[in-house]
Amino acid sequence: MKMKNIKQINLKTICSLILVMIVLSGCDRDLSDEAVFATFPNTADIFTDSPVSLTDRFFISFDPALGANTEAFGTDDDVAYEGNSSIRIDVPSPNDPNGNFVGGIFLDRGEGRDLTGYTALSFWARSSITATIGLVGFGTDFEEDKFTVERPNIQLSTDWRKYIVPIPDPSKLVQESGMFVFSAGGLDIIDSVPNGNEIGYTFWIDELRFENLGTIAQLRPAIFSGEDFIEQGFVGSTRLITDLGATFNAPTGENITVVPAPGYFDFSSSNTNVAFVNELGLIQIVGEGTTTITGQLNGVSAEGSLSLEVLGSFVGAETPPERDPSDVISIFSDAYTNVNNLNFAAFNDQNVQIETQNFNGDQIVTYDNLSFVGLGWDGTEDVSGMTHLHVDVQLSSSANPVFTVQLIDFGANNADGGGDDTGGGFTIPSSELIEGAWVGIDIPINAFTEATAGGFAGSPNLNNIARVALVSNGNSFVIDNIYFYRE
Repeated sequence: MKMKNIKQINLKTICSLILVMIVLSGCDRDLSDEAVFATFPNTADIFTDSPVSLTDRFFISFDPALGANTEAFGTDDDVAYEGNSSIRIDVPSPNDPNGNFVGGIFLDRGEGRDLTGYTALSFWARSSITATIGLVGFGTDFEEDKFTVERPNIQLSTDWRKYIVPIPDPSKLVQESGMFVFSAGGLDIIDSVPNGNEIGYTFWIDELRFENLGTIAQLRPAIFSGEDFIEQGFVGSTRLITDLGATFNAPTGENITVVPAPGYFDFSSSNTNVAFVNELGLIQIVGEGTTTITGQLNGVSAEGSLSLEVLGSFVGAETPPERDPSDVISIFSDAYTNVNNLNFAAFNDQNVQIETQNFNGDQIVTYDNLSFVGLGWDGTEDVSGMTHLHVDVQLSSSANPVFTVQLIDFGANNADGGGDDTGGGFTIPSSELIEGAWVGIDIPINAFTEATAGGFAGSPNLNNIARVALVSNGNSFVIDNIYFYRE
């Protein structure tokens, strides 16, 4: 009898379990349809009294080889906006032997944060003097840097003030590791010119976090600085969408402009058979015809556009001859090793339109409406042992063309200005310039005898050349293969 009761209980239990399983299995589809997938943490704080969920390294500096001072970053337990501690940054002077600027990034400790619920990065800062930080922002992780945002030229005061960096489109930031980036120095590290911070100083940052500020409004995005450009192109070439911007109206009423990465934008081409744009803002020209490139940011149309007329395939300049490396000092050429950090416009008239393009591994530079422009690089070059300067030139317009090449020497102090600079020019006869055709110009190294509009008398010293300048009367040119050589 006892055994019979046990069997009956077991039978009832089994039936009940089966019923539960049936019910659960029937609900299983509904649960999966409505399931919420796991997300990354949405931690807002980056630094309050201490780093919040940051890597053990906390601060990762820019490369010291570029002049970054790795000794200038720390924390301060004696100064704080709130609490007991702040970030302390000792900005070096231009002649600091450990590096003339300080900068780097903060990284999230985990796989990244979900920042879709925030509208801005914010922090409080003060400085020992009135000074300018070159840039602050977020999204830089030294890997993909896909969603970087930079706010340039933050003006600091000697009292605590709050600063914000608006997020152009929070929906993009579902897994962001780059929490903060900054750079500050006594010189503008891009152009190496004085920017008002010629002495070292200290500034502090506190209460660094992401926030949801509902009062950030009136997004006004731009590409190409908001200008509408018309250009010609060639099949097989590429063109980068440049000068991206996004302007917001802040809670204080001021307009704040940031520089977003191309990944925030949705670019489009009116004729994809002519050209299309990838997510990095690279225009790839694939066919003849016309097209217009535009962009949107967070659903708002960007000011600025590029209308392209594609004429056909591009024919490059003749490949330079093979030479012993000791017989060449290359400024700009894919055939030789170039100078470091070439700048196609170290100085220029603001009306000059400058564009670099790449054709099957061969880079060229176009100067439209050229009046004057100077190519510059790191350091100076001793070209006194060379015999010629070579330049490949293609005239793009034919209105009484003038084309002068100038050399500028930085003098014994190896610096721009200072009263010991020299320079001189050589004008190419207009009869040698052919519209639509490459012309190789070889100028004897001692032929730069013309005085320049910049006040140089001609015949420059050749042992500290720091600029190659190009001068014209508003015509347009394609340039390739600028190099000194010894016969």
